[in-house]
Amino acid sequence: MSNLDLKPAPTTCGREASSGPVKDLLTGRQVQLGESTVVRRLLPNLGRRMVGAWCFVDHYGPDDIADEPGMQVPPHPHMGLQTVSWLHQGEVLHRDSLGSLQTVRPYELGLMTSGRAISHSEESPRPHARYLHGAQLWVALPDAHRNTAPSFEHHPDLPTVIAPGLRATVILGTLDTATSPGTTHSPLVGADLALTEGTDLKLPLVPEFEYAVLAMTGRIEVDGVPVEPGSMLYLGCGRRELPLLAHSDGSVLLLGGEPFEEKIVMWWNFIGRSGEEITQARNDWEMGSRFGEVHGYDGARLPAPELPDIPLKSRGRVR
Repeated sequence: MSNLDLKPAPTTCGREASSGPVKDLLTGRQVQLGESTVVRRLLPNLGRRMVGAWCFVDHYGPDDIADEPGMQVPPHPHMGLQTVSWLHQGEVLHRDSLGSLQTVRPYELGLMTSGRAISHSEESPRPHARYLHGAQLWVALPDAHRNTAPSFEHHPDLPTVIAPGLRATVILGTLDTATSPGTTHSPLVGADLALTEGTDLKLPLVPEFEYAVLAMTGRIEVDGVPVEPGSMLYLGCGRRELPLLAHSDGSVLLLGGEPFEEKIVMWWNFIGRSGEEITQARNDWEMGSRFGEVHGYDGARLPAPELPDIPLKSRGRVR
């Protein structure tokens, strides 16, 4: 998925993990995505830039798109990151410059590794289901892997962890003894936790990771904090377990990983290490080189916004 802001602000990111457990509730800002989809952007947020290597989180829906075109994101470029498509309802048709053509359905993993350069589009199929509900996430690639060859993976069957009142689908990384088949390049985890009403449990965590929980549906308390759908609770580091209490059937996404130690700059749909890299990537996209071409999308590709007047600098986070 693309960042369609016409005037994207430069986002400086790096290490900013808490020294221990915290409970910071983040609310998303509404961003128009394409013709008819409005998303709630949780990361980057004014008070939080990253959770481990997770650096971008959009939540959208549930939207009634029966009489709407649904998601329509024209071809656009990416570099230095992975995109994770995750659906609860609806379908998204993925096309990319590698020639991939794949419909991603609920609880299937669509994972695109941009590496040095890729372009893709995302759209609701025609015809499409009535409702669209999901999350789009980015993972920053560490320096050793950010210039790798681009790739796309589709994993329709993901491992689960089952406990009384809990069904956890492992999207990326490892939870308990279950490991996703999706390729990762840094220590992290992403899991969809489906809870039944009345469930009261403590989920084991890795204390070296920092975590956040994105609420998808239902009424769930996370460590005593009610987290409404479309909001996210940042949890910090140093936790060995996470209390969860379900007041109704519902689900949350658990995102975590080792604090990202590298200095990066994120602008529009690019992640680099310097302003010069970002400028070059933008020029390459506008000139039609490097990022390839997406075939089959009914519409023009997305033009790059103008660069900001201020220099794009790579910075780390301050503890």
